[in-house]
Amino acid sequence: MQRLPSSLRRLLPALLLSAAAVAPSAAHAAYPEAPIKMVVAYGAGGGTDIIARVMAPYIAKYLGNNASVVVMNRAGAGGGIGFGEIANAPADGYTIGFINTPNVLTIPIERKANFHWQNFDLLGNVIDDPGNFSVHAENPIRNLADLVAFAKANPGAVTYGTTGVGSDDHLAALMFERAAGVKFTHVPFKGAAEVHNAIASKQIVMAAMNIGEALQYAKGGTPLRQLGQMSASRTSLAPNVPTFKEQGYDIVMASLRGIGAPKGLPAPVREQLVNAIQKAAADPEFQAKAAGYFAPLRYLAPVRYEAELKEAEGGFRQLWTQMPWGDK
Repeated sequence: MQRLPSSLRRLLPALLLSAAAVAPSAAHAAYPEAPIKMVVAYGAGGGTDIIARVMAPYIAKYLGNNASVVVMNRAGAGGGIGFGEIANAPADGYTIGFINTPNVLTIPIERKANFHWQNFDLLGNVIDDPGNFSVHAENPIRNLADLVAFAKANPGAVTYGTTGVGSDDHLAALMFERAAGVKFTHVPFKGAAEVHNAIASKQIVMAAMNIGEALQYAKGGTPLRQLGQMSASRTSLAPNVPTFKEQGYDIVMASLRGIGAPKGLPAPVREQLVNAIQKAAADPEFQAKAAGYFAPLRYLAPVRYEAELKEAEGGFRQLWTQMPWGDK
């Protein structure tokens, strides 16, 4: 066997050390190597929880590497507990979660919070669900005019449930109170499933919930009447439900439900997650399942998602100066 030149023999230990250092790094690049936690900041059974559980297997599918995405509920504080957990987790790609507007924007406006929307790596928006008012089908209130007439005759008697202070449901109800000159009584809950239970059992007069959630509960057998949807025009989900604008109240409000991760993900990991979420959102099988749950899909790539959040935050900051909802 030919002897190596002395110069190469001297370099050999360094080359071996270099190879040893590279090997673990290459192995570590096979993301994901462990289950990914997907945080939902609301209780089980609500619109966000359902779409998260429907979408998780598709995200895992497009990540590859035998990926597993596990949904975990962290309800409370209008979503603040879950949003904070996502924002403050290690930025390694193993914690992601849904962030909901307006809550992710309004909570830091109204009170001290351990997160801000800019603390997230935005991975893509999935849902855009217009607001809506629902009553039990046995309630004689059939439209917004009936609601206003009853509320004026019985100040404070209209109890309404929402997913928390500063939620889209809460802000929409406050806007409606001001526009109609009426007074309701707010009953905040930890998630849409609790609001649903309260309206189903007639513990509250009205549920302020997104139209997709309301239609899903109605399909499940809950006798609900939808009074109006807060979209610019009637949605394909609810073509027979008039908008607020049609009924004389120019109120447009919706909940974006997108996916974020702690700020500072490694670039390759972030790219994998963004691509997997985009492909999952476009998957015909996922879209069919989402339609079955009346989930109004609206995918936004991270750049567009960021632009919408930035614009919405400005609007809510202006609204806070006019109508500080935290005092209500």
